[in-house]
Amino acid sequence: MLSIAVCDDEIIECCNMARKIKDILEEMGRPCIVRQFQSGGELLQALESFDIVFLDIIMQDLDGMKTAQIFREKASDKIIIFVSSSREYVFEAYDVEAFQYLLKPVDDRKLKRVLQKAVLKTERCSREFIIVSSERQKKKVFLDDIYYFEIKGRVVDVHGPEGIFTYYEQIGELENKLCDKGFFRCHKSYLVNLKYVDVYNRREVTLENGERIVIAKRRYDKFVQEVLKVMRKNGGIL
Repeated sequence: MLSIAVCDDEIIECCNMARKIKDILEEMGRPCIVRQFQSGGELLQALESFDIVFLDIIMQDLDGMKTAQIFREKASDKIIIFVSSSREYVFEAYDVEAFQYLLKPVDDRKLKRVLQKAVLKTERCSREFIIVSSERQKKKVFLDDIYYFEIKGRVVDVHGPEGIFTYYEQIGELENKLCDKGFFRCHKSYLVNLKYVDVYNRREVTLENGERIVIAKRRYDKFVQEVLKVMRKNGGIL
């Protein structure tokens, strides 16, 4: 069951948004719990682990952007959707990895499209993984926890938030497993998770954790196509 939070200090707007979200999810056949909060402090004190958070930005006391920053420290993988009457904070939204930025009054059709994409993302993150063999054991590795694969012959180093995990596999087999999963082979030695790309140019990619990966010249144009595709798919504002 999906757990969703709506945080807005305007009580009527908060109630209306919560009702619309619940109606859309019922129409989609997705069971859910939608909780309402009238301040960022209330949201941060809640014990639930919300899958999706709809967050107003302009609020008294603790504003939505600061609330999102604190929320991100506790839940780095959850979806934040900003709802605001101002465009002023669009670029700041990237700093907290916002999934989408909706302008008030929110168009019902736009809300439905964004919510559908957000639900799909929660489902992908919760179930997609690969099984690898290491030291005579099988290990489940979630794709969302992988920054990139570094290939050294048949040795594969998996780079993620917990460090480096090493196993053996042929690069062709690995590429087949990751087909249409948001990964791209930007160089013969690297398969990068495009969702973690922060900055890129014709020579290298900089990931959100600061690591840099080289891009082969002949792969650059295709890389740009794929990274933009992933950004759009994940709700990016392009």
